[in-house]
Amino acid sequence: MSSTRPIHSALAALDDAPVWLNSEPLTADGLRGSVVLVDFWTYSCVNWLRTLPYVSAWHERYRDRGFVVVGVHAPEFGFEHDLVNVRRAVGELDVGYPVVIDNGFDIWRSFGNRYWPAAYLVDGDGRVGFRHFGEGAYEETERAIQELLGVDEETVRVDAGGVAEAADWETLGTPETYVGSARGEGRSPRADGLALNHWALPGQWSVGDEAAVLEAPGGSIAFRFQARDLNLVLAPPDSGDPVRFSVRLDGRPPGDDHGLDVVESGEGTVTEPRMYQLVRRREAVTERTFEITFLAPGVRAYVFTFG
Repeated sequence: MSSTRPIHSALAALDDAPVWLNSEPLTADGLRGSVVLVDFWTYSCVNWLRTLPYVSAWHERYRDRGFVVVGVHAPEFGFEHDLVNVRRAVGELDVGYPVVIDNGFDIWRSFGNRYWPAAYLVDGDGRVGFRHFGEGAYEETERAIQELLGVDEETVRVDAGGVAEAADWETLGTPETYVGSARGEGRSPRADGLALNHWALPGQWSVGDEAAVLEAPGGSIAFRFQARDLNLVLAPPDSGDPVRFSVRLDGRPPGDDHGLDVVESGEGTVTEPRMYQLVRRREAVTERTFEITFLAPGVRAYVFTFG
């Protein structure tokens, strides 16, 4: 009897993955006959965070109908290689579907992937029939899932808020900006009179490829931006000690424009390596100057993202 199974399943790289969260190890053979959404992610990525409510909703709706979500965690930053950090993120973000750790990027390379987030829909015979990179296309993706499952019904309704709220694309005027020297752009030598989308590092900082590390108390980062949200990926010192900070907008406390990780006075604390939402504008979006000042050394700053 002939088999319709492809000679090489798109899921074959799962077979050698040793570390799984929320699940026993899954294999290509074990997933044969199931519709599988392979979702590449890294936990500090705002673009992935904004897709999570949809992926979770699909998992809940279709998991008893032959549908499996496999979250492939492929780390962007050094701290995302640490299994303790990933476990904590899975719990804090309420990721309920199987997660496989891809620190060596073996699964990533097997799909020829280049993006966070990226979704690949694999049919019951192990073939990739749909793919989408980045945010959006939620209805299109769900319709592709339904087609493979033989389902025709209304798509899920997702009310995403907090860090998962979709970006305000119409007012967004500042791009993702890395602080490390490998990809950092727009850095100015002075914090005074910053032009739009330029930033500075007042104080004593050591700038490496991946991040800037504060060497003495009182250092800050200033950024002239235009967006509803300003987020910054931060990590505490190697000791793990928390570092308090204060945020200012145009030199004043943010008040109602504070983000989820900041109070109205602008105070907050770096307690773990992750993305911190520092500003969420409640009124009309205009150019503003953001500044964050850290009260202790050792904190690491990686990338600004906006929404």
